[in-house]
Amino acid sequence: MGGVARPGGRDVVVIVAFDQVQLLDVAGPLEVFTTANRSGARYDVRVVSPDGHDPVTSCGLRIGVDASLEELPENPHTLVVPGRRDWQRATADAGLISLVASLATRTRRVTSVCAGAFVLARTGILDGRRATTHWELASQLASAHPEVRVEPDLVFVRDQHLVTSAGVTAGIDMALALVEEDHGADVARDVARQLVVFMARPGGQSQFSVRMTPPSRHPLIRRLMDEVTADPSIPSGIDALAAGVGISTRHLNRLFRQETGMTPGQYVDAVRLEAAKALLSSGTATVDEVARQAGFGSPETMRRLFQKAFGVSPTVYRARFRSTSETT
Repeated sequence: MGGVARPGGRDVVVIVAFDQVQLLDVAGPLEVFTTANRSGARYDVRVVSPDGHDPVTSCGLRIGVDASLEELPENPHTLVVPGRRDWQRATADAGLISLVASLATRTRRVTSVCAGAFVLARTGILDGRRATTHWELASQLASAHPEVRVEPDLVFVRDQHLVTSAGVTAGIDMALALVEEDHGADVARDVARQLVVFMARPGGQSQFSVRMTPPSRHPLIRRLMDEVTADPSIPSGIDALAAGVGISTRHLNRLFRQETGMTPGQYVDAVRLEAAKALLSSGTATVDEVARQAGFGSPETMRRLFQKAFGVSPTVYRARFRSTSETT
């Protein structure tokens, strides 16, 4: 719903800021949109807050608010809702929820960064929609808002005029995609070059450690997660996994998604991919041996999933990440 900027006009982008907001959730998209103006875009970025005061971010830096709700046009072009790590405090802020709900109903394109998805979900705008958030918070979003179809591995998710992005710097990825939608790939590419970032980040959120996913509160799901993590080569078919914990496949699917934001199969694949990454970066085993040790049925299966998840083959990954030294 973005569309090309109006001739002779400026597309107003409204960024909502509030106390303890993550600074980069705000600054990342803001930098993308304003940098795009140097390449022919016409964005007018306004920062607003629920009470009109300058909020203090999570890192202690104060953000200057440059517009009030009354000063905004009737139908802004894009709304950006950033987040704060303790999302419960944000969703309990009646003034913030009221402001976002009001803006969302009159804005052509509504977006969120990181935990900002919780704020959007609290307004009801994400009901029945696909959405994402920081990988560490995906299961909490799925649990707090079961009516939202959480996609835990995607860097950003578009569902009609709603666009939600993953953690922190993913707001830059999302904003670049929006610039490309509005003004074409050449402008977005210019912005990416200026900011020295990927035009399209390789891989999804699974590259940021599935083993760091908070353990499930449900004893059966936690047991299954522990078993898979301890031995990624265990049988991974849904029937085998369900039988292993003594419940039906349907019940396992529902519980696992509710507790983690992923299906059992997605979790097993993610654990195996992480095991493969560790073996590739620290060992001398061949790719075929790594596939076997990480629990994949075949080297080809590992190559296919690796390419899909990280955007590179296992061999290229090993060459790039065997050491932290820059290759020349």
